[in-house]
Amino acid sequence: MDTGYTPAHLRAAAVDAVRAPSLHNTQPWRLRLRDGGIEVLADPTRRLPATDPSGWGVRIACGALVFNLRMALAVTGLPARVRLRPDPAEPDLLARLVPDLPRRPTPAEQSLYAAIPRRFSNRLPFWPDPVPADARWRLGEAARGEQCWLELLIGVSAVSALGEVARGAHRVLERDPAYRAERERWLRDEPSPDGVPVAAGGPHSEPQDVLPSRGYGGRDRAPGRDFEPEPLVGVLGSAGNSAVDQVVAGQALQRLLLTATDDGLSVSLLSQPIEVPSAREQLRLALGRFGTPQMVLRVGYGQPGRPTPRRDIADVLDLPVVPA
Repeated sequence: MDTGYTPAHLRAAAVDAVRAPSLHNTQPWRLRLRDGGIEVLADPTRRLPATDPSGWGVRIACGALVFNLRMALAVTGLPARVRLRPDPAEPDLLARLVPDLPRRPTPAEQSLYAAIPRRFSNRLPFWPDPVPADARWRLGEAARGEQCWLELLIGVSAVSALGEVARGAHRVLERDPAYRAERERWLRDEPSPDGVPVAAGGPHSEPQDVLPSRGYGGRDRAPGRDFEPEPLVGVLGSAGNSAVDQVVAGQALQRLLLTATDDGLSVSLLSQPIEVPSAREQLRLALGRFGTPQMVLRVGYGQPGRPTPRRDIADVLDLPVVPA
């Protein structure tokens, strides 16, 4: 393909790309067509200064969007080559995708692409059915396929240790009035194209919970009733923690989430122990893994739900102006 991607290619792929997850569903990205390439940029107007002062969450979200773009382009027979952070002079430019040699999509690409519109964060308690070994293996392979690692915590003691770190991080965050106010600004009790709908929030946290809940206006539950006594928890990590590493981790996260969706699994993301630097370091040391934890995930079988809303595609695209 000599002429590069066209506005039509970008518009079609963007419909799927923007289904990526983001902190508070801020959707902190823009997509630009330039010189036949599709460029992914962080949107500085949608950053979370209290929750995500370093921009880590923006880069994770944009990396997840890059993976969706890759799948959407691959299924059309026009796969992309990706270059991350291609221009040091433009730090918000996180990725550039240009056409690779045309080919038919692989079965894996087709399955992952089909899972994009069905993926959502499930904050409700999961059922007690265990996640089988072959599904766990596929989750690990999804992370490895994107040059990242996944550590699944098996056993009550391992999960409890992580839970202690996560609850400590949650308490640190909740003590910050700016953090709480920022979360409330992105909570939606009426239809909205962004933010987290109240209906998508899980039950309120209780002292006996193994893992903390973000607190998106969820429902109360009976006193003393456990959320989940033995959840399957995973930690996704990357080799380093540079901006490029974080975009790579975002791609791995989305591949893992789509793999889980394709397997009929539900996932919710717990970023509190990543958002607090001391908690992230505690987690890294406890795991004994080389590299940096980038996300904590709760995995299991859960109730059906629906994805949260997305902004109109026109609001995130920057297309070349065609002369009249």
